[in-house]
Amino acid sequence: MNNSHILYAAIGSLLVLGLTSGNANAADKKVEMEKCFGVAKAGKNDCSSNKSAHSCAGQGTKNNDTMDFVAVPKGTCEKLSGGSLEGK
Repeated sequence: MNNSHILYAAIGSLLVLGLTSGNANAADKKVEMEKCFGVAKAGKNDCSSNKSAHSCAGQGTKNNDTMDFVAVPKGTCEKLSGGSLEGK
């Protein structure tokens, strides 16, 4: 094993440790979520305010549909371009 392989393995190990410790901390803190309309990509929505359009998660057919929402941490939605707390 040459030095570059050792370096890559060390960096990978540090990244894994950082991610697992970060996930543990996130699990300890309960993050409040809110519905953010108008920012979901096609097929990546959590649900829709227009029940006649589709039944729910992952069924949005267009990007940034103002009727589809995605759950985001509270206080984030209005910072996103096109984000709204209410469906239109």
